[in-house]
Amino acid sequence: MTEAHATVNKIKICYEIFGSDTNYPFFLVHGFGSKKEVFIGQVDELSKHFKVIRFDNRGAGKSDRPNEPCTMEMFSEDINGLMDFLKIDKAHFLGYSLGGMIVQNFVLKYPSRVNKLILINTLPKWPGDETGLKMYENSHISTHEARLKDPVKAFYDGATPGYSRKFKKMMLEDPKKKIHGLFSAEDLMEIDNINPATPQDIRNQTPALGSHDVLDKLHEITSETLIICASKDRSTPQSMNEQIHEQIPNSKFIIIEGAGHGSPKERAPEINKYIIDFLKS
Repeated sequence: MTEAHATVNKIKICYEIFGSDTNYPFFLVHGFGSKKEVFIGQVDELSKHFKVIRFDNRGAGKSDRPNEPCTMEMFSEDINGLMDFLKIDKAHFLGYSLGGMIVQNFVLKYPSRVNKLILINTLPKWPGDETGLKMYENSHISTHEARLKDPVKAFYDGATPGYSRKFKKMMLEDPKKKIHGLFSAEDLMEIDNINPATPQDIRNQTPALGSHDVLDKLHEITSETLIICASKDRSTPQSMNEQIHEQIPNSKFIIIEGAGHGSPKERAPEINKYIIDFLKS
């Protein structure tokens, strides 16, 4: 499906739908400074089984970018409004990184709208202080500035913490090679460089990240939940994902060994199988 826009909470949210309308709806929620295309490793396979809806959060991609600090309340209400716009009462949800934090807040506020829940490489709360939050913000702004100067170098510099050495080496050796038959390094670079998050967007998303703390509320989640983490993830470490698993009563926990924060792309076939098996069970 081509991109479309929904007017939600006085802003426009850009979304795409993949798969048959007769299939069960499944929302994919992306992370910090990212956009809906981050799920390039998921949509083709998942849309064979579900009606997949991916969208750009406010302040990202082709959605509106109001110059105001974001809150988890805003992100949650945007999802609620998009569901209303699309006339979807209940759906499965997958949240990746910041998207996982958003979905945790959403399911706690709107439990009746969530069937099964999948959390990938995320956090139950921001683990640092204001200094750490500012460092994280500045790191993303520096990445944006580096991308403007030399997008290829910036991509591979970012691949060092995001992927395994083997995966990065494979991309370096043949940037045109279709990995898993889905995307190439060149495809990923192109995604990075289209409608990137600006310093303003990054500064506006940071407050939501810093205020996220639902650790003491996770026991209230009744949706069947799958938590997937990567053993080499520096951004959202395994220990934090284990805390989520310990707190959500009806949850299953899977570790992707040897992968980093970019595991949904690096290990796409493996993760897609876990997702489909969980949602079909």
